[in-house]
Amino acid sequence: MDGSGRLDGLWTAFRGVRWPKRLLAGLAGLFAAVLLLDLVFPPPLTRANVNSVLVTDRMGKPLRAFAAPDGRWRFAVSIEDLDPAFVDALVRVEDKRFWNHHGTDWFGMARAAVDSAAAGHVVSGGSTITMQTARMLEPRPRNIGSKVIEIWRANQLERRFTKAEILEIYLTLTPYGGNLEGVRAASWSYFGHEADRLSSDEIALLIALPQSPEVRRPDRRPEQAKKARDWVAKKLVGYGVFAEGEADEVAALPVPPARLDFPDRAWHAADAALSNGPREDVRSTLDAGLQAELERIALTRAEREGQDVQVSAIVVHVPTRAVRALVGSASRDRAGGWIDLTNRSRSPGSTLKPFIYGLAFDDGIASADTRVEDLPRQFAGYQPENFDRMFRGDVRISDALQHSLNIPAVLMLDRIGAERFSAQLAMAGARPRISGAGGRGAGLALALGGAGLTARELAILYAALGDGGIAKPLVWRAEEERASYEDPGHRLMSEASSLEILRILQGSPAPEGRMPGSLTRDAPQIAFKTGTSYGFRDAWAAAVSGDHVLVVWIGRADGAPRTGVTGRDSALPVLFEMADRVSHHLRDDGEARARLTTERPKKARGAQRNLSEDRPPEILFPPEGAELWAGPVNGQPGRPFVLAGRGDGTLSWFIDGAPTPLDDAGSPIWQPRQPGFYQVTAVDAEGRTSRVRVRVLTENPA
Repeated sequence: MDGSGRLDGLWTAFRGVRWPKRLLAGLAGLFAAVLLLDLVFPPPLTRANVNSVLVTDRMGKPLRAFAAPDGRWRFAVSIEDLDPAFVDALVRVEDKRFWNHHGTDWFGMARAAVDSAAAGHVVSGGSTITMQTARMLEPRPRNIGSKVIEIWRANQLERRFTKAEILEIYLTLTPYGGNLEGVRAASWSYFGHEADRLSSDEIALLIALPQSPEVRRPDRRPEQAKKARDWVAKKLVGYGVFAEGEADEVAALPVPPARLDFPDRAWHAADAALSNGPREDVRSTLDAGLQAELERIALTRAEREGQDVQVSAIVVHVPTRAVRALVGSASRDRAGGWIDLTNRSRSPGSTLKPFIYGLAFDDGIASADTRVEDLPRQFAGYQPENFDRMFRGDVRISDALQHSLNIPAVLMLDRIGAERFSAQLAMAGARPRISGAGGRGAGLALALGGAGLTARELAILYAALGDGGIAKPLVWRAEEERASYEDPGHRLMSEASSLEILRILQGSPAPEGRMPGSLTRDAPQIAFKTGTSYGFRDAWAAAVSGDHVLVVWIGRADGAPRTGVTGRDSALPVLFEMADRVSHHLRDDGEARARLTTERPKKARGAQRNLSEDRPPEILFPPEGAELWAGPVNGQPGRPFVLAGRGDGTLSWFIDGAPTPLDDAGSPIWQPRQPGFYQVTAVDAEGRTSRVRVRVLTENPA
């Protein structure tokens, strides 16, 4: 008779017996009590669910590990991510019938009792992996009563979880000495890597340590650790898990002499990625290589800027809004370095001006070629002035933006409405903060940085500028990048206006010693804006460069002023250097780059300008073949020449390939130092070029 027939026979016999009603009622009551106890006292799983976490970059490279709230290193384990050889070896040593029993190995317990009685002391407790898991979930004194509870808890675990899940809990909680728990924490601390690929000596050590974790700690008792490891290796050879001779190879190797530090890179960036979602292992959107490069650049610049100066920066991928790098501070060893300064509200200076003009373009009240008066003016008692306290008179909007003139920006904000502008920024995800306003808005001072924003919020705004005027939240976790494509976002300005603003910003004067991207092969085309807050407390630079947005802030964490330090002098060179590294690491070739380099501007309506014809700029002065006298006058050096021309947008000027400086009015000037022939080049916003060749004389030919 097969097993099924025997069971049928036993059931028939059971049903045929006339059981006393009291006995049946008692059995039913006992069964109900067991179920009730199981429901009222479920196994405590808190320790298994509150763990350390590891943040990696988008390619899985480890960045930073965070300890569990109780200060222990304890990482959640997935069997699929462990070395299969380790799992096999562990089960063979600890609980060879693990896959078959139901929580308690009664045969094993009986054998352990006999062996202990024969030896006169406890040789083995006979606990299964499931029972050990129950004990780690709910630590108790080692006695008979605790053993009974462990058996009960083991039965509960077996009914609630699969064998693989029980093994995962076990390998998450297993003690490895000190504040190390679980195989992943031990592998990181002793070997410096995950437990997905382990050598034979590492497998043997990871199995040996939990049996007496404090006595066998390799960093404190290397001899005991080595002895236990080698003993486990011999057992594994006997079980057929290790090959013959492998135990000798293990014995020839030393044990780790000390614990290693857990990954501790991208301090603020990893914290931001972890904070923007559930507390679990995170594959972030960060790029480890770029992150390291930007941290180096930030520290170098901070050290050059002086004591207590900090540098923060953020890089965002425009199509997905994924944060590719974030430098919260140049160094935690400098004042304020523990603060993530990309998330601290600061005065943005003039960095909001592009968005004021963008809304003005949308309203049809201005265009790039609209002329406005840059003259002293009062706005209901508010009298702004330019940074250099000079006025340029009649200027074009494009020139006003490129040279960051204050009066035209305040005039445009007055026309579109400060409250409306503030509301638009807030709906885009960048809510201006007015300190001590008592419920009042920032008013027209918002145009000049009269309300606080963070670097992250500026990144949201400039990403909108690079994405046709659509604002979306930043993305921190790799699995959320795809969803960003489907997010309709909030329209901050029209696509035509955002494109026009990019064109204007791309023509802004490059920092000293830097040639425009249009004249440099494979250089990123950068549309940028700088900002300096009142009192020189904050130096800013923000840009759309290819498919990425960069925002750089430099200043003191305590908000102390740095007299005379501007965004153009301090932050802009850092931004351009970082833009080079972004282009190198992330290989821009997507939508934003196309918008910056290949698309023709769209025709504007109403008050918007009509775009110039597709022709190169015209150089009005100096004309081709001119002879210019730069000699002294009355013993004093000659006045510099003011270069003049016309074309599409503001022209950039170069003398023999070197950029020309600007005077206080923002006009390009040239002061020749010696006689000879020179080539004068004018480049418009589209990269079209015109050249003339002139001769400079320093002695009067008469």
